[in-house]
Amino acid sequence: MYQLSICHLYPDLLNLYGDYGNIQALKKRMQWRGIEAAVSQVSLGDRFSPSDYDIVFIGGGQDYEQSILYADLIEYKKEGITEAVENGVVFLCICGGFQLMGLYYKTPEGEEIPCLGIMDHWTIGNEKRLVGNLIFSIEGLNQEPNGYIVGFENHSGKTYLGERGKPLGKVIYGFGNNGEDGFEGARYKNVFCSYSHGSLLPKNPALADELITLALKRKYSDFVSLQPLDDHLEANARKSIISRYIRK
Repeated sequence: MYQLSICHLYPDLLNLYGDYGNIQALKKRMQWRGIEAAVSQVSLGDRFSPSDYDIVFIGGGQDYEQSILYADLIEYKKEGITEAVENGVVFLCICGGFQLMGLYYKTPEGEEIPCLGIMDHWTIGNEKRLVGNLIFSIEGLNQEPNGYIVGFENHSGKTYLGERGKPLGKVIYGFGNNGEDGFEGARYKNVFCSYSHGSLLPKNPALADELITLALKRKYSDFVSLQPLDDHLEANARKSIISRYIRK
């Protein structure tokens, strides 16, 4: 039997707008296929061991919650998280988690707060929030129609990609990273970053399966592909949302 270990990082501080549903989706889609899922919660003061996990999830939080964990993240977990990323561990980082993987966060007052610096992006805080349904496409994702992903965004920070930054996808409807350049999220190695709450993976099973597949291929040399599941309910719900906001 295959087994994957999932780390939920700062679950008590970073869990906005149903982000925990991403953990639930990963667990259920693994269990339905007979894959064992072990979930660990790692928070303030806990050790993060890069060799212990196959998938790491970092959710979103308000500015106050993020300010609480900065010192712990940089001082005690940065080295381990960086090692895990470089070794190909799968990461899903939503909103605040997305911002924390970048170079820095600049507050509306002009204070520049260093982040993990693993990925080439940075975030500028603003007074105006970017809120609403979000639809974006991921090239090569086998999800009808056209690799479209649906979610919900609610963020005041505007994130910009540097020269080495690669977007996760292209905005079809909504704001995405900043409402200016048409990009949504970021991708580096097996790290997937997005502003999509709501939660992301239950609405988009092909993306959940992509994360699981990458983790299994990294861990098991004999793994080939996942057994298909009946996702017609999810597909119909996603298509209904897409048709509501995009004119054909």
